[in-house]
Amino acid sequence: MTDLQAEPTTAARVDVLGIHVSVTNLDHTVGTFAGWIERGARQLVCVTDMNALLHARADARLTEVYNTSGLTVPDGMPLVWAGQRAGFEEMDRVAGPDLLERVLAEAAERGWTQYFYGGAEGVADELRERFQERHPALKVVGVECPPYRALTDAEDAETVARMNEARPDIVWVGLGAPKQERWMADHRDRLNATILIGVGAAFDFHTGRLDRAPYWMQRAGLEWSYRLYKEPRRLWKRYVLGIPRFLLGVLRHPPRAL
Repeated sequence: MTDLQAEPTTAARVDVLGIHVSVTNLDHTVGTFAGWIERGARQLVCVTDMNALLHARADARLTEVYNTSGLTVPDGMPLVWAGQRAGFEEMDRVAGPDLLERVLAEAAERGWTQYFYGGAEGVADELRERFQERHPALKVVGVECPPYRALTDAEDAETVARMNEARPDIVWVGLGAPKQERWMADHRDRLNATILIGVGAAFDFHTGRLDRAPYWMQRAGLEWSYRLYKEPRRLWKRYVLGIPRFLLGVLRHPPRAL
């Protein structure tokens, strides 16, 4: 078992354009998860990059979800730099794929149980197979790829019943932002799992459906350019319009500690 200290259940926050981003890093986040699971403290976790943050600040309900979460972790160097500008040098990137990989390795040693919810047909099953090959002791108690359409009330109730019967410690939600954050907010009080966490495209990265940028591009804040190169038609608006909006916003309203 790794030498992991359970962290307190709260963390400082930085106001970035009205969204309260947690002052954390990968080690601190995993330690916080350990503390929650030890205590049985049910929490919701948002993994936010620049694009997700811009969606959240434009929607009052999403703003509330992000600002009242157990953690809203910085998945993107611009948010890390914003936190460091506000005086928190220890803040670092907590990318969804990295967090998934790190937590599952810890879970295999500690016996934490997992449920994968999201992705296209077959993605969650493949994710389970890949990680159980890597960590034979990993306990995955359920996988589910919901349809893209809205579920009926009966279908949704059946999903809740399946998850509660499986009794996972962590439910990984791969529906993409902001759909996954809305889903978690709607289901937090109905699910008994300790942690609900939205990880966006992490399922696709770990099953090889999407390629990650080289590490140096990730650390330099250039991952967006790699993804834009790979998927220009789908992502051009996100970055061509989103990056100027974000930069102008933080120039007008500098990040501040809360």
